[in-house]
Amino acid sequence: MKRVLSRILIISGVMLGCSVMSVGHAQGPAAKPDAAKGEALYTNGDAARGIIACASCHGPGGNSTLPINPNLAGQAHEYIARQLHNFKSEENKPAKRTGPGGAPTPMTPMAQPLNDEDIQNLAIYLGQQPLNFETAATASNEETMQRGQQIWRGGIPERRVPACAGCHSPNGAGIPGEFPRLAGQFPSYIEEQLRLFRSNDRANEIMHDIADRMSDRDISAVADYAAGLR
Repeated sequence: MKRVLSRILIISGVMLGCSVMSVGHAQGPAAKPDAAKGEALYTNGDAARGIIACASCHGPGGNSTLPINPNLAGQAHEYIARQLHNFKSEENKPAKRTGPGGAPTPMTPMAQPLNDEDIQNLAIYLGQQPLNFETAATASNEETMQRGQQIWRGGIPERRVPACAGCHSPNGAGIPGEFPRLAGQFPSYIEEQLRLFRSNDRANEIMHDIADRMSDRDISAVADYAAGLR
């Protein structure tokens, strides 16, 4: 009986393996991201599919001039792709990334028409665009500069807030694929995101725990300091 059962399990395993291989073969490898297609979609959109040109809000090559719309140039393509997916609602489930009070963000309807190929193409294009530091945001509040630097470099030990530089790098360039670039980002945008992390409207366990231990003053100070990093 044991031998029969063993043979059945072996045969079943082989059949399952063949099935998986067949499906994988049928689907084929994922298409390689195309920066040229990403640029066309970013610059012109696709009216037939209801896709609005990203450049209309985020500026040429991802260099925004409006603080309400973040700079996208200089961000790692993995991070951009992940965020675009998080803005979309999938299978009647709300988007992973929401605004205050759990309300949809303005990006949700923008990202919704994008398919996986669109997202990868946009992400690879933006990941290749340099941030224009001549026009990028910078620090502007001298009164909070010292506090912001202290938090960025050393955290707030008494409240168990780690140094921001540990994940976002000393110069604010971030860690590709893991943590975003903050250098040159608009202070008001960074501050808004920290508040959303704190309220858990933007779900991120690590950042929630950190922001939850920060005061409004701490958040404003470090957001302004981060923007001025180069």
